[in-house]
Amino acid sequence: MLLRMMRLVIRLAGGVSMALALLQPAPAAAQIKAQIPPGAMTPPWDKGIQPISRESYWNAIECGKQKADRPLCVFYDADLCKNDEFALTFFTPYKQVAYEVWQTVRRGAPAPTPDYGAAQRTRITLGITPVKGSKNPITALTIKRDGKVIQPATRSVDEAGGRFIFDFTAFAPTGDLTIELVGRNGTKTCDVSTNVLKSFR
Repeated sequence: MLLRMMRLVIRLAGGVSMALALLQPAPAAAQIKAQIPPGAMTPPWDKGIQPISRESYWNAIECGKQKADRPLCVFYDADLCKNDEFALTFFTPYKQVAYEVWQTVRRGAPAPTPDYGAAQRTRITLGITPVKGSKNPITALTIKRDGKVIQPATRSVDEAGGRFIFDFTAFAPTGDLTIELVGRNGTKTCDVSTNVLKSFR
């Protein structure tokens, strides 16, 4: 009799434990804090991502003239929201100009003057690729700021990653924001402070 009662208690306890586990809230999305790589960025820039202007165009050319392997002014987004599932890469008018100059100068040629009109037509593209070994392909990306959700103007997603195009106001350095990276098997969020946004180019 006692043995039967003990077995019943164990079964009931197991059921209660399972019920309690089911009632537990789902784990929150993994939170990441955006960081710029350490070191001085040359030339200085603190206006954030903007449509190309004469000022940003010539600043980007000076940036591209550096012969370093990975000048910070071009690769400021390396490990920006470092995590074990998604890698982020920005493509902007500034980076388009700076990258073209950098590639040319690295080949030993004089610094070019990239197509200003093409830079004017360039918007902000945020590329997402899976980190090696990740089993959580990207399915969506949004920006949250001041309680509002900003959706990309266009998006393209497949197993190799995603490309999300935004207007310039989305990343204006006017206040902190959160990038929400939605994967098939989980979500990660990256908090980006105003100071970090100012150093974007």
